[in-house]
Amino acid sequence: MAGSARISVRVEAYSGYKADERPVAFHLGERRITVREVLDRWHGEDHAYFKLTGEDGTVYIIRQDRSSDIWELILMEVPTPPRAQGGN
Repeated sequence: MAGSARISVRVEAYSGYKADERPVAFHLGERRITVREVLDRWHGEDHAYFKLTGEDGTVYIIRQDRSSDIWELILMEVPTPPRAQGGN
């Protein structure tokens, strides 16, 4: 994903001792992506950020605007397949 475009996503979150504690899945268009692992999380002034690995092996960073409860995808890193070994 290039540039500073933000893509709205719909998030299914685990709510433990507080609401929207961590994402468990999110919807990118019509596609539902289950969160395999939360790699990191941090809080900015107005947003909560989550770095995730999806079930597809892609790394995502999504953020939640805490005042409006709007979630956005801000980074997507698709893994590159390993190169085939040449030779014998």
